[in-house]
Amino acid sequence: MPETTASSRVAIRPIEARDDARMAQIIRTVMPEFGASGAGFAINDPEVDWMSRAYSQPRCAYWVVEHDGVVEGGGGVAPLEGGDPDTCELRKMYFLASVRGLGAGAQVMRLALDAARTFGFKRCYLETLSGMDAAMRLYERSGFRRIDKPMGDTGHGGCNTFYLMEL
Repeated sequence: MPETTASSRVAIRPIEARDDARMAQIIRTVMPEFGASGAGFAINDPEVDWMSRAYSQPRCAYWVVEHDGVVEGGGGVAPLEGGDPDTCELRKMYFLASVRGLGAGAQVMRLALDAARTFGFKRCYLETLSGMDAAMRLYERSGFRRIDKPMGDTGHGGCNTFYLMEL
């Protein structure tokens, strides 16, 4: 059953194959808003085109946010590529402007961190861009702390701000 936020028109549910094209479109719309285009960003990550399959793997989960029945964002968690087995990564958390500020990001964050704990992870890592101020405030409110350098091998060399949270 989908979870709802303070706005009764917003629902959060696990990703399905029918959501793949829409999530790819959302990611490729949101990233350039923050200057993230070209090599080193998720916009060019082939996983963006088949998110439901990528997050059906062990220790992975992804949720989409529906606003008035239309998918307008999402976020998930998966093992940190090239990292230790106790560390996961908060991944591909992107929302169209229409759902920002409605509490959906905080709810997806809670679902992702709860799933990470259930999967047995001890830490959660994320990387982002300076300028994504609202996202960084959400990360910090959720308990993430900035770290000085990247972890693992995410392939997103364009990111310049890194966070870690003990679960």
